This record gives sequence, C-alpha cells and structure tokens, in this order.
Amino acid sequence: MFQNKSDHPRHRGRPRSRSDKETRDHIVSVADEGFRSSGYANSAMSTIAHVSGISTKTIYRLFPGKAELLAEVISRQIHRFLMEIDLATLRDLDLREGLTRLMTTYGILTLSEDAVRMAKLVVAESARFPEVSAAFYDRAIVPTNKIIECWLGERMETGELSIDSPVEASGILRGMMIMEPQRASLLLKQRAMTPDEIRRRASECVDCFLCGRSNAQ
Repeated sequence: MFQNKSDHPRHRGRPRSRSDKETRDHIVSVADEGFRSSGYANSAMSTIAHVSGISTKTIYRLFPGKAELLAEVISRQIHRFLMEIDLATLRDLDLREGLTRLMTTYGILTLSEDAVRMAKLVVAESARFPEVSAAFYDRAIVPTNKIIECWLGERMETGELSIDSPVEASGILRGMMIMEPQRASLLLKQRAMTPDEIRRRASECVDCFLCGRSNAQ
C-alpha cells in the first residue's frame, strides 16, 4: 500500500482545517491501514504523512516517531475492547455468564481478522524492530490481562471461584481461548474465526475452566 507515494495523491484544493485531535485520529487511521497491509518496515513516516494529506513536519510534531504511532494504533484497538468490558455490569451477572461474556469479548479482540493481521505484523517485524513487540506487550497484553485478572480476583474474594492465583487462572483461560485458533491463523493460514465461532469457543472454554473451580450451588 505505502510503497509508492504516487499511488496515493493528496487531496487537491485547500484542505479543511482540522484540530490536532482530528489530525491525530486521521493519521492513526491511515497508519493502521498501512501497517496491516504493508508492514511496519515499509510504512515510512513521510509516506503516512503524504497519504494523510499533511506535512512531514506536522506528523513528527504529533508523533515523535513511528514506534509511538504504532503504539497509538494498538491503544485504539485495545480501547475498543475496554469500552466493551464494563466490570460494573459484569458484577451483576452470574459467574458463568459474566466469564463467558468476558472471554467472548477477549476472543473478538484477539481472534478477529483485524486482530490476526496485527498479530502477524508483530511476529514478522519484532526481530528487526524490538519496539514493535514492546508496544504490543505494553499497550495490548498488559491492559487486557489486568482486566481479566481483576474480574477473577473479585470472584475469588466473594468465594464463587476456587483458585489460588488470578494471574495464573487468567493465563490458563487466555491460553484455552486463543492459543490453538491463533496459532492456526498465524502458521497454517487458516481463516480467522467468525463472531459466532468465537462465542461458542468462549462458552466451551468457560465450561471447562469452571469444572471443579466453581463454588456456585
């Protein structure tokens, strides 16, 4: 996508004046598409600026470097996940329903077509660009893990769950939910799971996980 600037002519005429926030949002959208289609290495800041219809000076004023821009792309994706997870609402659900909803949302975040494309980018680029894996770990893995660990910890404290560690339990659940499908998508190039398939898998994983761990009567 980004290998030839001439393929992406700027908008002709006087550009509409944007606020910095609007400009940042537009840059992030362009960069997201470019990173996924062309990879991190082939998506130069100057080309992202060109496709965005702004100057190189402006893009560097808003984003110090490409690593920071990638981190923002990942953060926007995770923000959508966090918006879907309302811990207050989950507290009102019974154990199985709440955990199934949590795992379904996590599955959509990690197993959807867009998520698989981002995972492929991270795997492909991390060896040459350690900042890629660092951004993904800090902006994606850490916050999502904390959400799941927090929910499990609350249910452990109420006595509904019989687990020794929310951190370990979260790792078990996440592994059950995404490891095989994600590996199949990344290595075997199988298609990404549909939302219905993700929901079914979440339900099955929760049933397996709760076997022997639920104290519900």
